[in-house]
Amino acid sequence: MNSQNKYTVIGIGIGPFNLGLAALLDPVEELSSVFFDQSDGFDWHPGLMFSNATLQVPFLADLVTMADPSSKFSFLNFMKENDRLYKFYIRESFFMLRKEYNAYCQWAASRLPNCKFSHRVVAIDHNKGLYEVAVKHTKTGEVSVHYAEKLVLGTGTSPRIPAFVQTETMPGVIHTSGYLYSRPDILKKKTVTIIGSGQSAAEVFRDLLPVTKEGLQLNWFTRSSHFFPLENNAKLTLELTSPEYVDHFHSLPHKSRLQLLARQSGLYKGIDEDLINEIFNTLYEMSVEEDLLNVELRSNIELGEIKVSADGSYDLGFTHTELQKPYYSHSDFVILATGYTYKEPDFLKGIEDRIDRMESGLYNVHRYYTIDKNGGEIFVQNAELHTHGLVTPDLGMGAYRNSCIINRLLGREYYKVEKRIAFQEFGVEKTSSVSGVSEKENMVLIAEDTK
Repeated sequence: MNSQNKYTVIGIGIGPFNLGLAALLDPVEELSSVFFDQSDGFDWHPGLMFSNATLQVPFLADLVTMADPSSKFSFLNFMKENDRLYKFYIRESFFMLRKEYNAYCQWAASRLPNCKFSHRVVAIDHNKGLYEVAVKHTKTGEVSVHYAEKLVLGTGTSPRIPAFVQTETMPGVIHTSGYLYSRPDILKKKTVTIIGSGQSAAEVFRDLLPVTKEGLQLNWFTRSSHFFPLENNAKLTLELTSPEYVDHFHSLPHKSRLQLLARQSGLYKGIDEDLINEIFNTLYEMSVEEDLLNVELRSNIELGEIKVSADGSYDLGFTHTELQKPYYSHSDFVILATGYTYKEPDFLKGIEDRIDRMESGLYNVHRYYTIDKNGGEIFVQNAELHTHGLVTPDLGMGAYRNSCIINRLLGREYYKVEKRIAFQEFGVEKTSSVSGVSEKENMVLIAEDTK
C-alpha cells in the first residue's frame, strides 16, 4: 500500500454538500481527505442556469458560513476577492443568483487540492480495516487504488423519468435538467408541453411564455391540485429545518415519517411565491391585448402515457385525478419537470455486507448520517430524506450536517453544533434553551371540574 494513497476519509461525488465538507475539512490537520467526481469540473444544474434565477435560500447557506463564519471559503470572501462585495451590498437581497452560486462553488473547488475531478469511482472493497476505492481517470483510462478509514457518499440525485417514457426513442421528450441545451430546438416547435408544478417547471414556463406571442402553444399540466407556492416563508415554519426537528423526525416510526413527508411536500417542493405572482402578472398583461392566449394550464391531471405519432410529435394520455376521466393532448415537444430521485451507486456492491438497511431495502441512516452497521464508517449526503426529513436537500443545512460528520470523524467537537435554535417544541419532551438537554415532563393536560 502506498502511504500517499491512504486517507482518513474519501468523499465520492463533489456536489455542493461534499464540496462544503471538503472546504470545512481544509483546516482540520488531524484528518486527511480526498474527493472524487467523474465530471470534468463543478457545474451545478447547467441546464437550468437562467440568468435571472436565484437560490431559494439566503446567501448565508453557502458552503461553510453556518459552520464557520470566519472561513476563507465563504461566499462573502469570494465576493470580496472578485470585487463584487459592494455591488452585492447595494443590491440589498439575501438571495444570490444561481449562476453566481455556481461561480462561487467553482472558485472554492479550484482552491481545494483535495477535490479531484475527471475521476470516476468504479469499485469499493473492504480489507484489513480499510476501504479500498478503485478510481478510473476519465481522460486517460488509468485506474488507481486509494485507501480510507471512512467514506462519505455524495453522489447526489438523478432526474426522475416515468417508467413509461422511453427517452431513447423520444428525442422530443426531455427532463428539465437539460432544458437550456434543447432550447434552440424547442423554439422551432409549434406546441410545447411542460409536465409538473415545481420550481423548475415554473422557470421554464416563464422563459417560454414570451414566445407564445409569436405563435407558440404552451401547455403546463400537473397532477397536483394547484400550482402551489413554497410554504417555507413563515419564520416558525422555517424552524422545521432546525436540528431539534431533525431529532424529532428521526425518532418517528418509518411509516409515520413517510406520511409526514407526504403532508409536508409544500415545504420543500413548489414554486417561489414571487415567481408565481410574476407569471400571473405576465399572463394578465398579455390578456389586455389578446383575448385568447396561446397558453393552457391544467391541474389535477396525471400523465399516464406518451405515444410517438407518425410525424414524430407526441400524443399524451392523462387521467383527471378528481373526475377519474381521461384527457388527451398533443405536443411537438414535452418537458418533464418530474423532479429527482436518489439512485444507489453500483460501486457499493462490493461492501453491501457492511451497509445497514431497513426492511424496505432503503438505507437505515443513523442520526448522524452513517449507513454502516458499525455506525461510524460510511456517511451519506442528501440520501436520508426518508429518515431525516425535508432538511435533507436543503442547502442551508449542509454546513450543519458537515459539522456533525467532521465532529464524528474526530470524536470531538471541532465545529460548534447548535443544539437548540427553535422556539417551538416538536415532541413531548421539553428542551432547555440554555443547556440543550432534553428533560422529560408530563405534557398531558388534565381538565378538571372546578365547581
